[in-house]
Amino acid sequence: MPRAAVTPVATTIVTPTYWDDACRHLSKRDRVMRKLIPKFGEGRLQSRGDAFTTLARSIVGQQISVKAAQSVWHKFVALMSEPGTHLAPAAVMALEVDTMRGAGLSARKVEYLRDLAQHFDSGAVHVQQWHDMDDEAIIEELVAIRGIGRWTAEMFLIFHLMRPNVLPLDDVGLIKGISLNYFSGEPVSRAEAREVGDAWAPYRSVATWYLWRSLDPLPVEY
Repeated sequence: MPRAAVTPVATTIVTPTYWDDACRHLSKRDRVMRKLIPKFGEGRLQSRGDAFTTLARSIVGQQISVKAAQSVWHKFVALMSEPGTHLAPAAVMALEVDTMRGAGLSARKVEYLRDLAQHFDSGAVHVQQWHDMDDEAIIEELVAIRGIGRWTAEMFLIFHLMRPNVLPLDDVGLIKGISLNYFSGEPVSRAEAREVGDAWAPYRSVATWYLWRSLDPLPVEY
């Protein structure tokens, strides 16, 4: 069968314009952030790729190691006649199920990827309007797609849309970071984590990013 085409697009890395203001705000109001932020110098959140490709990668990587996810992703992208940085929804929809399974994707992930492609191709998700929509409205659109839960949607808000005030309470790294930095390693309840996080507003995403860095000096990317 003919392979679906996708036009290669150069990857553009974008950083948030609010980052320096957020760091000043957090340093003034939070003793932990005052110590953490200077440790990582010029490091900051980065966004790359496009919405569809970012979400497709998140589906491919579910419940497998980073190394395995990278391997499957490369095989999946290689199915396209013109593999590129950005995938087109129509290109994914044109692939046969068996072809996608041959790249190492489970039957469920094939279903999820096809559902994701259909949502984008049909206009069921309002990508062009996301800039003017609030976080919860975007999350509601995304979790309607099979294979995308609230955590994935929140990671998308932080890493792709670079929304400044997301607090992903289902994230294990965030809870561990709060435990180690604010509670001397003691277990932290969801309510306690929310109370700590609410004090970071309106820059909860930025504080979360620094707590991730406190656990792993390498910057988190999606």
